Amino acid sequence: MEYFVHESSYIDEPCEIGEGTKIWHFSHVQKNAKIGKFCTIGQNVNVANSVAIGNYCKIQNNVSIYEGVTLEDYVFCGPSMVFTNILDPKCKYPQVGAQFYVKTLVKEGASIGANATIVCGHTIGKHVLIGAGTVVTKDVPDYALVIGNPGKIVGWVSEAGKKLQFNKEGLAYCEKSGKTYRMQDGKVEEVNL
Repeated sequence: MEYFVHESSYIDEPCEIGEGTKIWHFSHVQKNAKIGKFCTIGQNVNVANSVAIGNYCKIQNNVSIYEGVTLEDYVFCGPSMVFTNILDPKCKYPQVGAQFYVKTLVKEGASIGANATIVCGHTIGKHVLIGAGTVVTKDVPDYALVIGNPGKIVGWVSEAGKKLQFNKEGLAYCEKSGKTYRMQDGKVEEVNL
C-alpha cells in the first residue's frame, strides 16, 4: 500500500487514495471519494461519498467533508471547521442524494481556520485565509483575508499567508513567498516584475 491508514479507520471501496497520504485515528473515507497524494487526514475526519480532495491537503481533526465539496491542492482545513451541503435542511422533509447537494469549491492553497463554517454553494478563492470561527456566506475572491460572522474581507494575504501592504502603485511584496502582488479593481493577482 502506497498510503497509510490507521487500524481504527474505515476505507470504503471503491475509492482512490494517493501515495504518501496518511489517514489517522477513527476516520472514515466513503465510497467513490478521491484523495490526492501526500495529504494528511486527521483524527475523526469523515470524507463523504464522491468528495474530491487534491494533493498536499491537510484536514485537521473533527472535520466532515460532505458530498458536493471539492478541495483543490494545498488546502488547509482547521480543526472542527464545518462544511454544509444543503441550504434548507429539515428532518421532516429529508433531502438525501446528490441531486439535493449544493456544491462548494475550495481553490488551491486556501486555508480555513478552526471552527469556521462554510455555507454551501460558494467558491473560496486561491490562497484565501479564513479566520477561526468565521462564517462564510458568499464567494470569497483570491487572496482575501476574511473574518467574522458573517465573514467580511478585512485585508489581503500572499500565497504564504502574510498580510499584504499595497503601495501607492497598488503593489505589495511578500518576503516569505518571494512574490509580488497587484491590487487592481478590487482584485489581487500575482505579478512578475
